Amino acid sequence: MNIVRQRLNNERLIGAPFSAPEDAVQWFGAVQAQDFPAAKWGVGQRVKNCIDADVDEPYQAGKFLRTHVMRPTWHFVMPEDIRWMQELTAVRVKMLMAPYDRKLELDASVFKASNAALVKALSGGQHLMRSEVAKVLEGVGIHAAGQRLGHLIMRAELEALICSGVMRGKQHTYALVDERAPKARTLTRDEALAELARRYFTSHGPALPQDFAGWSGLTVADARSGIEMAKSHLLHEVVDGKTYWFAPPASNAKITDPTLHLLPNYDEYLIAYRDHSPLFEGRPPMGTPALYDVLSRHIVVLNGRVIGGWRRTLTAREVTIETNLLVPLADTQDRALHDAAADYGRFLGKSVTVRPGR
Repeated sequence: MNIVRQRLNNERLIGAPFSAPEDAVQWFGAVQAQDFPAAKWGVGQRVKNCIDADVDEPYQAGKFLRTHVMRPTWHFVMPEDIRWMQELTAVRVKMLMAPYDRKLELDASVFKASNAALVKALSGGQHLMRSEVAKVLEGVGIHAAGQRLGHLIMRAELEALICSGVMRGKQHTYALVDERAPKARTLTRDEALAELARRYFTSHGPALPQDFAGWSGLTVADARSGIEMAKSHLLHEVVDGKTYWFAPPASNAKITDPTLHLLPNYDEYLIAYRDHSPLFEGRPPMGTPALYDVLSRHIVVLNGRVIGGWRRTLTAREVTIETNLLVPLADTQDRALHDAAADYGRFLGKSVTVRPGR
């Protein structure tokens, strides 16, 4: 089994692209999105002829949403999935956040009052920016600033009360889930476990149970239960003593050498796994200074293997891409790097300059 090729194929980094951004989000189940511009690029490079505005349009229309779900970070999710995903995974997130909530003097009574105030303020199609949410909460006597405000908003997200609203310029807003996702599905816990497992291993496989647990925020025991309930849709194979799960591939695209991707920092190709060994074959081991520096950037992937990092600098008309590579590139690979950079420039509508870093 070629783990790297199958992952590239299932994550749609090779083979047939999606027709629309919302199709990509639906396929993955959830796409990590705390770095909003980078997450848009992660979705966009999997969609045919996609530019930045093509991702903005369905996001504005609520065809996919952004909220804290699964782990304590933002993800893009589909409106129909937001409620059952929160019901399945929010308990674990609340447990992780509990020590910080206590330090911020946030308890059940504060969250109840905050949630009620937000539902009232957002009812009737209101979409409020973070600063406006703070004023609403301060208006009912709840101190809401800094981390405390963030935790109050996150709790309302985890309760599936609020999620992303429309962008107001470059500012994010919040809206009611009931109004933004009126057709959100509800599932039993077992149905939700099976559905999340099926979606994960179909879009991210081959992967390990602990990979699924890390991505979803579930326990390994719950991850294994989900696999068991979804296994009629899945295959498995043992490689080097590890059992990888995956769905029968819809297509078998091949890696054309060289295939190079400029992936965003939290792309699903990297962030969705605990065991990164298939992606770093022949590279410095995890924890070395060189690799740590690379992973603090966006990621350069050659033929499915991580070979370095990249950063961008934007002006009104140009994007400069600075690379920091762990290996030298052959001429054909260097041309592939410039082609990938040109594609990113096309996505942004800017000219591109590529220069090597230190």
